[in-house]
Amino acid sequence: MGSLNGDGIAGYDMAGEYERKGEKNSKEDISGGYVCENFSSSEIFSDGGGLNSDDSGKQEAKRCPLDMIKDSQEAMEFDQQFSEIEIEKRHVPVEDRQDMSIMTENLNEVQNVPLEDLGSGADTAVSSETNGDEQIVPPHSQLPKPEAPPGLLNPPSMEDYYRVERSQSLTENLPAIGKYIRDRSNSLSAAIVKRISSFKESDESKSKWNNVTEFNLSGLKVIVKQKDENRDFALKGRISFFSRSNCRDCTAVRLFFREKGLKFVEINVDVYPSREKELMERTGTSSVPQIFFNEKFFGGLVALNSLRNSGDFDRRLTEMLGRKCPDDAPAPPVYGFDDYEEDTTDEMIAIVRVLRQRLPIQDRLMKMKIVNNCFAGAEMLEVMIQHFDCGRKKAIEIGKQLARKHFIHHVFREHDFEAGNHFYRFLEHEPFIPRCINFRGSTNDSEPKTAAAVGQRLTKIMSAILESYTSDDRRHVDYMGISNSEEFRRYVNLVQDLHRVDILALSTDEKLAFFLNLYNAMVIHAVIRGGRPNGVIDRRSFFSDFQYLVGGNVYSLNIIKNGILRNNRRSPYSLMKPFSNGDKRLELALPKVNPLIHFGLCNGTRSSPSVRFFSPKGVEAELRCAAREFFQRDGIEVDLDKRTVHLSRTLKWFNADFGQEKEVLKWIMDYLDATKAGLLTHLLSDGGPVNVAYHNYDWSVNS
Repeated sequence: MGSLNGDGIAGYDMAGEYERKGEKNSKEDISGGYVCENFSSSEIFSDGGGLNSDDSGKQEAKRCPLDMIKDSQEAMEFDQQFSEIEIEKRHVPVEDRQDMSIMTENLNEVQNVPLEDLGSGADTAVSSETNGDEQIVPPHSQLPKPEAPPGLLNPPSMEDYYRVERSQSLTENLPAIGKYIRDRSNSLSAAIVKRISSFKESDESKSKWNNVTEFNLSGLKVIVKQKDENRDFALKGRISFFSRSNCRDCTAVRLFFREKGLKFVEINVDVYPSREKELMERTGTSSVPQIFFNEKFFGGLVALNSLRNSGDFDRRLTEMLGRKCPDDAPAPPVYGFDDYEEDTTDEMIAIVRVLRQRLPIQDRLMKMKIVNNCFAGAEMLEVMIQHFDCGRKKAIEIGKQLARKHFIHHVFREHDFEAGNHFYRFLEHEPFIPRCINFRGSTNDSEPKTAAAVGQRLTKIMSAILESYTSDDRRHVDYMGISNSEEFRRYVNLVQDLHRVDILALSTDEKLAFFLNLYNAMVIHAVIRGGRPNGVIDRRSFFSDFQYLVGGNVYSLNIIKNGILRNNRRSPYSLMKPFSNGDKRLELALPKVNPLIHFGLCNGTRSSPSVRFFSPKGVEAELRCAAREFFQRDGIEVDLDKRTVHLSRTLKWFNADFGQEKEVLKWIMDYLDATKAGLLTHLLSDGGPVNVAYHNYDWSVNS
């Protein structure tokens, strides 16, 4: 074994070799020597002879005259010299894999030798064979006693063996690539151990959180709660309750079931009018909410509160829903089926159909412009006189009625209908029609509903959507859930009734509520259809290109806000007004600008007010409530130390509606809570300067 050929042994053997060379100077350098070290039996070769493993070599080793060394100091110098030479010149070739196996076998042989046979590690110097018997040859008493190599008394493991037996010279002479591979192997092993330990830690964390599975993603933390299997197994039935939009009691029932984690089916009779008859038959009343456990009628909010306060809710719930829901229970709404509503066909539709078939629709030249898909007024009069056998005066009156009902329009919208050389076109041939989202190939030829009725129906459906697919504070909207809902499908069908409604018949408050609600509904529809725009150009397209056909005219978000609600005022950073002179839509513009409209319009961003819908009778009070909520949330911040008031950037963009900064601060005072109002009053009353800063606007979608 290599450890038996240590410094002391090498010194002893080389001393005999030195004597045979004629007692050369002990400090002479020995060069050119090459030592091939076998880990089972040492064979030392040099350029001047050496110690061999045969019997003659052994006898020669025994005849080594140790008395040639004069004193112990000289012996120590002698031994140290040869030890250093051995470290510098010793090489162990490891190229052959077979040598490595021999090395391992010899190690096993040494490890199997009893310690008693080895003797004391300090006294043992060399082992040789004589006539088949092992003999221990001790070194001279005055020579330094070699220490036992590490691990000899306690046999090392294979891993320790390779680490101990590789000498310094081996490490120094290995190629750089070998050292690199060894380092990479060590780092790979450490990585594997670390990975295994992480698996163990994750298993421990999973055992710690029995009911929660946690996923940590970049910038996102998702916690998924496991279902209560026992509860889900026990509850086989169905909870159903009838409701209406904007009902406080219905909202309380909805929140209670959500807090309990109970699944329920809501039947909103404002969204599904045909179910109101079923409500009357089952409960004997049209009031809501009315709760059913399977087919059994339970009661309203009062009965639910009584059961909750009794502390016996879970047991009663298990009893009532412990069996599968029967077929005679209230059925959940089905997607894709509309309630049957008898539409009255417009009395003028027969005349319109004849005109569509017989009038020559052509491109014509008028005022040095090419007018597409139009017909002459004289041609229409001639067709009506011949086909309906009426006089010219009667035909002109029919033409005016068709124009008022938005079946036909003058190509330049200059007047309704007149006899003479004028050109007209049908509503479906208008150039803006293809861009209208609520137009589906043809106009609605049914008798137009009143704008008030359509607006009320729109408000109820959209309010039901908000109650089901928004957060409690209405600041976060689930657009994906809305797009897949039956309520939104019915809304898309409803907006086709806007084609030919008469908006001029609305009062000022009805008009205000109608366009506020239409704006908020169009924003939701626009986000679902095309997503929220990011850049400035995309935002301009979002507010200008998403259009509805309403009352025979086209309306975009920009037109509704700046043309109708702001009385035809320019939008921020724009040079043109929405309506030009002579535009028929100017008749619909509100006579006076109400600054509160900015707190009732939600444009789908995080910095905009919460989305809501308004009633015609209480629109003014509801707008004031929206303004208070906006300023109490984050619309204003007062910094007394810096004497600065931070406001929403909306107030800066529309300063034409709010006034100058000092006027704005006084106007805001009526919509602040006591704390903010006191701070702002202190700043305004002490006579010092007041700085006004504006928040950065967050254009990200409010989802």
